[in-house]
Amino acid sequence: MSAPLRTHSAAHRQPATVPTGPVAARSVLTVGVIGAGRVGATLGAALTAAGHRVVAASGLSGTSRARLALLLPDVPRRPAASVARAATDLVLIAVPDDALAGVVTGLAADGVLRPGQVVAHTSGAHGLAVLAPAAAAGARPLALHPAMTFTGTPDDLDRLPGISYGVTAPAELRPLAARLVADLGGVPEWIGEADRTLYHAALAHGANHLVTLVNEAADRLREAGVGQPEKVLAPLLRAALENALHLGDDALTGPVSRGDAGTVERHLARLAATAPESVAAYLALARRTADRALAAGRLRPMDAEPLLDLLYSDHTEVAA
Repeated sequence: MSAPLRTHSAAHRQPATVPTGPVAARSVLTVGVIGAGRVGATLGAALTAAGHRVVAASGLSGTSRARLALLLPDVPRRPAASVARAATDLVLIAVPDDALAGVVTGLAADGVLRPGQVVAHTSGAHGLAVLAPAAAAGARPLALHPAMTFTGTPDDLDRLPGISYGVTAPAELRPLAARLVADLGGVPEWIGEADRTLYHAALAHGANHLVTLVNEAADRLREAGVGQPEKVLAPLLRAALENALHLGDDALTGPVSRGDAGTVERHLARLAATAPESVAAYLALARRTADRALAAGRLRPMDAEPLLDLLYSDHTEVAA
C-alpha cells in the first residue's frame, strides 16, 4: 500500500507548480530523507501526502529498502550525499541519536549542503548544536521530533494527525517549522536548546519504559497461570492511563498508595522467588510511587512509615 492511500487533511493541498524564492515562501518543498527507518519513511510519506516533493531517500539495510518500497514507492533510493544534493529545500535526517553527529559532519565535509537549505533532524535527544557543521555551511538548522512511537507501516500515517512535535528552531525559522508541523497534521511544542535532553528523557521514561512495564506485568500473570494476560491488562491499564492523564497523582491506587506494607512485602517475597530480575524495578517504582503519594496527600505519613521501612530495608536492597 502506498502512502497516498493513507492521508490526512493536509493531503488535499497539491500545488501544480513549484514556486521559486525563499524556502519559507514556497508552497511545495523539495525534500530528501536521509535514513529510511520507521520515522524517516513515515514522515517522508506524510510530507508527500501533504503535497511536497520527496525526491530521494537513503537506506542501507534490507528492512529500509522494503520500508521505502512500502511507504515511498516512487522515490529513488540514493546515497546520503546524493539525497542532500537533490533536496534543494529540506534535508530531513532521521537516523539514530548516536549516529546523527557523524552523518551531519559527513554531509558538511562532502560539500553537499548549501546556503539557505534547511537541514532538519528528527531526534528528540538533540537540539541545534549537533547541526553546527550544517550551519557552518550556510544551511539553516531545525530540530523536529514527533512525539509518537512508530512501526514503519502505513498505519503510522493514521496516528500522525494531532500529535505533538518537539521543535527547536532559530527565531527566523519558526514560521517554516510551524508550517511543516501543520502540514504533518501536528502541533508544535517549542523546546529550548538546553531542555532537549529533559524533554526526551520524559518521553522515553513514559513511553519506552511503559512497554517494559506492561510486558513485565504480562510475564508475571502468565507465571500466575493467566492464559491471556493481555485481556486482563487491557481494560485496567487503559483506565489507569486515562486517569493518570486527567487526574495526575490523584489517580494513584493500590497497596503503596494505601500504605499496605504487608501486601507489598508479600509481593517482594514472591517476586524474589519467582522472578528476581523484577525485584529492582518493582522496588524503584514502589519507592517513587510512595514519594508521590505522600506529596499528593494520597498516603498519610503515619501509614507510610512501615511501608518506607520495608522499601528501604537492608534485605530489599540485597534482593535488588
